[in-house]
Amino acid sequence: MSNSANQAFNDQKLLPGLRVIQIKKFSDERGFFCERYVKNRFDDSTFNVNFVQDNHSRSKAGVIRGLHYQHSPAQGKFVSVLRGRIWDVVVDLRSHSQTFGHHFGIELSDENSLSLWVPGGFAHGFCVLGDEDADVIYKVDCPYSPKNEGGINFADPDLNIQWPVRDPIVAARDKALPLFAHYAQNPIF
Repeated sequence: MSNSANQAFNDQKLLPGLRVIQIKKFSDERGFFCERYVKNRFDDSTFNVNFVQDNHSRSKAGVIRGLHYQHSPAQGKFVSVLRGRIWDVVVDLRSHSQTFGHHFGIELSDENSLSLWVPGGFAHGFCVLGDEDADVIYKVDCPYSPKNEGGINFADPDLNIQWPVRDPIVAARDKALPLFAHYAQNPIF
């Protein structure tokens, strides 16, 4: 992780297993070029990940998506922003982890060129910052399995996630997700 990536999350402690990746951009008067994902860099840096699918979402300003996870198999995500800004949040769902129930948030944007590796065992969500739509792309290491998906309510008072949006736009499905305490009674990971 680069020094600028370290500074980007304001001295929050990175939860075990997460990785913040600074993507190198080459800019000039025409725009920019970057290598968003290079397989051998992942293989050589202890990720040992085989991505099988790319997902792309566009969300309007003020939208909150999540907090979602997949189990059996657990799904890891490499999250990047192609356009706009998001506050990306993960919650550690691994019952054996010292950080079980803790969360981590970081701003990802097309400007700061940060990406986040989220291994299986975490719930993931984000909100769109600013007044513009955000395009989020994430590579996943196993296909989507609707019967093995779950979630934690984004507004869980025990998690106390400080979402930096007012009057968020949230899907009814996400509003109805259970609280973390419900998950903790019978953890999957």
